[in-house]
Amino acid sequence: MNVIETKNLTKTYRRFQKDAGLKGSVKSLFKREYITKIAVNEFDFTVHEGEFIGLIGPNGAGKTTLVKMLTGIVAPTSGEISVAGYYPNKLENAFKKQYAVVMGQKSQLFFELSAADTFLLFKELYHIPDKEYQDNLNYFIELFGVRDLMNVQVRTLSLGERMKLELIVALLHNPKILFLDEPTIGLDAIAQKQIRKFLKEVNETKGTTILLTSHYMEDIKSLCKRCVVINGGTKLYDGDTDTLFHKYQTHKKISISFEHEETCKLDQDYTILEETPYKLTLLIRKEQSQKLLKDILDRYELSDITIEEEDIGNVVERIYNDKNEVLE
Repeated sequence: MNVIETKNLTKTYRRFQKDAGLKGSVKSLFKREYITKIAVNEFDFTVHEGEFIGLIGPNGAGKTTLVKMLTGIVAPTSGEISVAGYYPNKLENAFKKQYAVVMGQKSQLFFELSAADTFLLFKELYHIPDKEYQDNLNYFIELFGVRDLMNVQVRTLSLGERMKLELIVALLHNPKILFLDEPTIGLDAIAQKQIRKFLKEVNETKGTTILLTSHYMEDIKSLCKRCVVINGGTKLYDGDTDTLFHKYQTHKKISISFEHEETCKLDQDYTILEETPYKLTLLIRKEQSQKLLKDILDRYELSDITIEEEDIGNVVERIYNDKNEVLE
């Protein structure tokens, strides 16, 4: 069953522009100039119930605009849209109970209240029955390990602690669909890992459909079997996440620590990321990595060596720059 369907979904904005200075301001009083910005362009999209989908795109790609149309915050300029059987921009109360939104840079919590008071407020807003509320609250408190944070004023919490509570607020009323817009932004590596673990369990145990936008590609790679790449409001790819990264994750990152001070000279083509007398970090194509490693081990005394997949940010940049091919 499809919980989200769009066809030729388009959103355009008119932007007022004027020349700088007093002359430009006076001129704009009599003749205004506008430019049209296409935020989302003829976007076709279907999401099945229970899917966990990643939405990838640079700043200004149209990700947040798409999420806002799917939740009814902004109306589309043209095209068809259905979310859980509703037209989102009608903003029916029955529709609002079908989804939840968590944005990493915006909070639903009341900073002057405790988390427990905020949860009670949302219980009344969503008319959650007492037993359902208590069962859900206990489940999420145990899942997120936040029992000791319940009676603490929200403003005193760390960013990671607050994000866990944001997710609980969003999930209390058992939404069918959860929209996550940069939920791990600003979090340290440990907190990011915890949030990813919790989201995976919610998706698997509750069957919640989740649409995730993130610049942290580890979020996408570890959580989403399917991902959508969007740039300039246009969909470039919609399919298997592993297939996408297999195509574009073409390099490995190798860090070498030497026993003695060395000036390392190797025959292969590679990009130096960091170089000191005792350490070299480089980026090399996967097919050349085995020969390079053999060369290093034969010629130098090493204290340590690590091999990693290249930074996900490089992979994503490569996807965005591949303008000659629209992936199918």
